[in-house]
Amino acid sequence: MKTTDSRLIDIFNHLHTHPEISWKETETTAYIAGLLKKEGLFVTTFDDCTGLIAEIGSGKPVIAIRADIDALWQEVDGTFQANHSCGHDAHMSIVIGAILQLKDQIQDGTVRFIFQPAEETGSGALKMVEKGVVDDADYLFGIHLRPVEELPFGKMTPAVHHGAVAFLTGKIIGDDAHGARPHQGTNAIDIIAALNEQLKLIHFSPFEPYSVKMTHVEAGGQSLNIIPGSAKFGLDVRAQKNSVLLDMQKIIEEKINGLSRLFNVTIEMDWLDFTPGAEVNAEAEELLRQGILEYGGKDMLAGPLITSGSDDFHFYTIKRPNLKASMMGIGADLKPGLHHPKMTFDPRAIQIGADVLTRSVLNALKK
Repeated sequence: MKTTDSRLIDIFNHLHTHPEISWKETETTAYIAGLLKKEGLFVTTFDDCTGLIAEIGSGKPVIAIRADIDALWQEVDGTFQANHSCGHDAHMSIVIGAILQLKDQIQDGTVRFIFQPAEETGSGALKMVEKGVVDDADYLFGIHLRPVEELPFGKMTPAVHHGAVAFLTGKIIGDDAHGARPHQGTNAIDIIAALNEQLKLIHFSPFEPYSVKMTHVEAGGQSLNIIPGSAKFGLDVRAQKNSVLLDMQKIIEEKINGLSRLFNVTIEMDWLDFTPGAEVNAEAEELLRQGILEYGGKDMLAGPLITSGSDDFHFYTIKRPNLKASMMGIGADLKPGLHHPKMTFDPRAIQIGADVLTRSVLNALKK
């Protein structure tokens, strides 16, 4: 075990026990900034948002590494609270572990560490792009613990191919009617049911992973003799390719507008939190692959991982197409799964991730 092991576990334990939700990561930002300043890094924070940037070295090339810092808000043992159930506490610890190894090794080039807020809202990466943190970057590496059904402990992949996702909120606006006089109004529940059936008729090639499903419905009240004229609904829409998701959005809008005309009611809709699918760069993927092979050999290397989950990491390449990026997936025997309120993983993965990331960064600087 390396000398940084116990220190990394202490750092992880602090971050794990001090979770903060998106855009409220003030203490997390202050803790990391203070730690890295003591290590001699140049640190930049922001007046209008949480998160920070830390750098080692100067000049070209510029290698950027991103760690997400926010926690989820969820119910744990009957209490709603901030909770690190997506592994962001581990991601921060892994990147800090790489910093501790790299800080005295960089002679030519710049390594920039992006501790990004608000990944869970899908908007933190956009804010960092707005700040210009990757405008001059040549490569961008991300990391993410993977659930055990995707990668067991001891396996790592150089590329996580997240899917694209978007959420839609809708509102049916109409008048209530007496249960004895259904002809005086339009039952919003009938419209909801019709929409749900129409969603099942959306088809693409079976070779294209995609899904659309209704995930939220509000209609009616306590009086069972009132036919509700209004209702609210929500949709979760996913596809592996960004182009397929965009096509799905158009079809869904057409179906909702068609039902509005058919039932002669107003239906409002709004798309929320679009997160793009992965655009993986072959060079960046190869650098991560070499880092994995140097550390653990062929037994550690897993192939590219395709997952229906999403991550705002991919906004960096969507907004800056010249950026060469890939996200490394880390097997950690993570159970029962990401976002489970009692998620656990093997903490040995923190040091392994830091070691592999360090090797990958050094290889990128040589290029």
